[in-house]
Amino acid sequence: MPDTKDVIDHLLGTVPGSTADGLRSRRPVTRENAQKSWDALFAPGDTSQVTLAERFAVAAFVAAVHDDQTIAGFYADKLDGVENGSALRSTVEALGELAATKGPYGQYPDGPLTLENQEGPTLVIPEADRAVLGDRLSAALRHAHLLVFHPRDANPAALQQLLSSGWSTTGVVTLSQLVSFLAFQIRVVAGLKVLAAA
Repeated sequence: MPDTKDVIDHLLGTVPGSTADGLRSRRPVTRENAQKSWDALFAPGDTSQVTLAERFAVAAFVAAVHDDQTIAGFYADKLDGVENGSALRSTVEALGELAATKGPYGQYPDGPLTLENQEGPTLVIPEADRAVLGDRLSAALRHAHLLVFHPRDANPAALQQLLSSGWSTTGVVTLSQLVSFLAFQIRVVAGLKVLAAA
């Protein structure tokens, strides 16, 4: 179970009666469902398809490549607290720093949108880091980088790389949901900080 009642409030530093609390109180169902999503992804009843270490490692990496050091630190601390997590932390953090870029990049199918095609870097994990992370987590971080920076390049071959690295179909779905949730959480926290400061 999470050690905070509401993770977004925790990341915001929300206190009862604050501006941020007032803003979040306007959407109680959204507030409740965001926390339920976090619980499902990071405090699940079943970790057989995606371990807690994998979940927190991917989350710390995704937050780092979004250049949100507060949220990256939150998930890196969570990673420290699970089995094998502390052995992964420094590698995940270094890769997150290395892989941060802009974007989105990628190629559209032939048509009017090809004017927006843009080349961009993909994540290449050094052999020494792959030795620390293992095949599964290395593939997961490459997939997370693809979803964040190259979403229009996602294709069956990219999914097959995950399956070939030991991910199940259920694990791939969970991994993709996790990356999507992190993008949502990062944007919500950033937006609420701006609104609370206005």
